Amino acid sequence: MQIALRPVHDSDLPVFYRQTNDPESLRMAAFTPKDPADRDTFDARWKRIRASADVARAILADGDVVGSVAVYGEPGEREVTYWVDRAYWGRGIATAALAALLTEVPERPLYARAADDNAGSLRVLEKCGFRVTARTTGYAHARGAETGEVVLVLAD
Repeated sequence: MQIALRPVHDSDLPVFYRQTNDPESLRMAAFTPKDPADRDTFDARWKRIRASADVARAILADGDVVGSVAVYGEPGEREVTYWVDRAYWGRGIATAALAALLTEVPERPLYARAADDNAGSLRVLEKCGFRVTARTTGYAHARGAETGEVVLVLAD
């Protein structure tokens, strides 16, 4: 499978919206917007992202849009995030996409966060060189409860 990144196009947004409203994906991600089905909020968020200094990319697998990956936030506090369509989980796509983004965005440190029971996401981050630096809890909208969270950093 050929994995590639490209800038986000308007035509990607309906795909991202569908992907980020999959109930199982939401539960796994845990820390999501309060109402992921609010299309106006979704569109406003992506408009902000695309107009900012954040680096957002569509993930392509054999030419099909299968997710997104991004670096966002203030210098010195920037975080990575990614979302891959559940139909493509377990194929190394998130790892390949994040690795590609990390070569495109050389600044360090970069941070990441994941629910402490999201083994797949933690594995992706560790394969890309992120190391656990803290554990905390926070309210996870997708679960409607306090949830354990792991904080990771990529220093070099």
